[in-house]
Amino acid sequence: MTILPMYPTSINEKYMELVINTLRDGGIIIYPTDSLYAIGCNALNNQAIERICRIKGINPAKTNLSIICHDISQSAEYARIDNRAFRIMKDNLPGPFTFLLPASTTLPKVFKGRKTVGVRIPDNAIAREIALRMDSPLLTTSIQWDTEDEAINPESIAMRYSDTVDIVIDGGEGGTEPSTVIDITDSSNPEIIRQGLGEIEL
Repeated sequence: MTILPMYPTSINEKYMELVINTLRDGGIIIYPTDSLYAIGCNALNNQAIERICRIKGINPAKTNLSIICHDISQSAEYARIDNRAFRIMKDNLPGPFTFLLPASTTLPKVFKGRKTVGVRIPDNAIAREIALRMDSPLLTTSIQWDTEDEAINPESIAMRYSDTVDIVIDGGEGGTEPSTVIDITDSSNPEIIRQGLGEIEL
C-alpha cells in the first residue's frame, strides 16, 4: 500500500497519474471527501466493486451504492435527472450531500436490478478531479472507524486498511460526520433519509 500526500489546493500531477492508473487497473483507494474519508474504485469495474463490498462486508443487492462524479453533467450519464432534480442538485452541489436518483442502464451488472443510485459531487477538488480524469465515476463508501483518530488521521486510516487497499491519499485531517442523504427519485417530493453534514435547500 502506498500513501500519497495531496491537497485540494495543490494536486500533485505525478501522484494523480498513479491514482488514475491504479483505478483503471482495478485497484482500490482511500481518498478525502468533504465529509468522511472514503473507499473508492472505478464504478464501471465489477471486480473492484465486489472487492470493496467484501472489505466493507456489504451485500450490494441490499445496500444503496453511491458514485462520486465530477459534475452534474457526468452524473447524468449514470442517473436519470429530471428538471426539478437538476435544480435541486445545482443549488446544493458541490457539497456534502448524497442524492438518491433513478439509476440508468449504463451502470455495471452489480447495479442491475437496482432502481436507485446515490450520486455525490463533493466539495473536495481531489475527489472530483479523480472522476474527471478517469472519465468515469468512483464507486464510493465511507471508511469504517472505531475512534475519532481512525476517522480523521490518514496515517491511522492507512494502518487499518494496509492489507486491503492499494493507495491512501493523505489530504489532511478528515471528518467524522457523513453526508446528508436525500431521496429525489420523485423530485416533486424530496425526502431527507439521513441528516448529516450540510443544510439542504429544497
